[in-house]
Amino acid sequence: MSSVFSLSICNNAATKRAARRLGQFYDDVLAPGKLRATQYALMDQVERLGTPSMTDLASALVLDRSALSHTLRPLERDAFVAFLPGLNDRRVKRVELTVEGRRRLEICRALWQSAQTQFEATFGIEEAAALRRTLDLLASPEFRLPAGSRG
Repeated sequence: MSSVFSLSICNNAATKRAARRLGQFYDDVLAPGKLRATQYALMDQVERLGTPSMTDLASALVLDRSALSHTLRPLERDAFVAFLPGLNDRRVKRVELTVEGRRRLEICRALWQSAQTQFEATFGIEEAAALRRTLDLLASPEFRLPAGSRG
């Protein structure tokens, strides 16, 4: 390993550096489908949750609502997602995939699977599964840092 890429003692810096590298890789693989990795992940989460409220979607993605709104704007502009009023409270916004959004997500799913396969071939299938478990734990509400940290 070259000195430019020496091991970091900062967990946050190392995680962000790895996330940027993986994000670039997934962006490159998803490029033919005309979605960025963040957009794919967001649309996939909407599909998994059904028609989630903005609050539920932000919570699932560990994003604040303003960052979620910012990320959703181009998807709404391109008619991949639509906003609906809440079932019991019209002030609540729910997010729904459109027909075009579902079509685009399906196109990109094959590209995403290719990225997954390439990553696992390089990193190792068991290692990739262990990495996901660790990252899921870190992103979960159950993982708590001491008082004074953001939740």
